[in-house]
Amino acid sequence: LSRPLGVREKPAVRHQTKLERLKEVLTNDEAIAEQRKHLVKEAVTKGYFHDLNATRRHGGKTWIAPKVLIREEKSLYFPDIVGKSLADGSEQHTTSMCTGKISVLCLLNTKISEIHVASFTTPTLARLSEHPLFNHIQINLQSNTLKSMLVSLFLSSLRRAIPPEQHPYYLVSSQNLEYQRDAIGLTNDRVGYVYLIDENLRIRWAGCADATAEEAHALEVCTDMLLARLEKRKKEKE
Repeated sequence: LSRPLGVREKPAVRHQTKLERLKEVLTNDEAIAEQRKHLVKEAVTKGYFHDLNATRRHGGKTWIAPKVLIREEKSLYFPDIVGKSLADGSEQHTTSMCTGKISVLCLLNTKISEIHVASFTTPTLARLSEHPLFNHIQINLQSNTLKSMLVSLFLSSLRRAIPPEQHPYYLVSSQNLEYQRDAIGLTNDRVGYVYLIDENLRIRWAGCADATAEEAHALEVCTDMLLARLEKRKKEKE
């Protein structure tokens, strides 16, 4: 991983409306430059077959996860994603769910992406899932309208497939991450992504596609380290 992933502004539950975004693009020089850069990148990389070919060539793996934590002062924020909880269909925001805890957050939308994230998270969950300051959040992200509708139709089968204790932490989202994709390294819709997020919503580690043994071990070690630090700070405040 050659750079810290994330956005520079701390996320909020309230999202920018389309009208607000349009006004910014038309009046803000930085936003205009960002829009131009985005359109050029989309023209080159957007599309189902681009993702499919990338997956065939190298398994969709676009970086190797770091062996150590990204330093706090260098780290960036994970953007807010809103989705419906598998537990009761209520609207939940990742910003609210992750604040004050150490979170392993997984983005997935295909069967292969589920296998990818499991290859990263299985050792970590086996040892740390019961920790009171730990979160494991899965987001079934379907920005394609048709796929989003199909997932909504099969929510009952999805509930049967996911263990009941995970339902409150499993979100189904159709949020458009068009302008955050590059920032968080989300370059291929067919693979899974895993982010380690600290209590202040900063991305401290990330991995994608199929995990190597070293990457899975790094996630476990880094998660354990963040939990120990947070636990220590809380005890010092008592």
